[in-house]
Amino acid sequence: MDDDPEFTTANALRDEQREPSAGSRFDITHPERSHSRARGMEYEGGTVFVFVPRRSDGLAEQVQELLDAGPYRYGDWFDLPMPLFLVHDDDTDDTFRLGVREERVELHVRSATSPAGVEAFHDRLTGRVGALDVRREQ
Repeated sequence: MDDDPEFTTANALRDEQREPSAGSRFDITHPERSHSRARGMEYEGGTVFVFVPRRSDGLAEQVQELLDAGPYRYGDWFDLPMPLFLVHDDDTDDTFRLGVREERVELHVRSATSPAGVEAFHDRLTGRVGALDVRREQ
């Protein structure tokens, strides 16, 4: 019998269940979460996908219409000078933070984001605004 039991974090289990499909262009590094009574929940690391439309006329309105059309549930984030949403995709069961600034869309990976959810958002946004340039930032 093993005296040292194996311990697996929730993030590790989630990552095992949400492996990217072969050839996925949306490889994800999830942020590490920590919590303290003094500072609350904090995130360190993670991945941000930046989608830059080749024509960006009315991008914030286009994103708002895309979210309204579903399968998204979302809420805006405080009163900021840019659109910033916490978004849940009911089809893929993914959650991410989404911001629109300087004619680009930033999708911030959360602990409950999979490559499939990022790809679904990318494809829906492409269908609405046309071709996108994609950057992945750590």
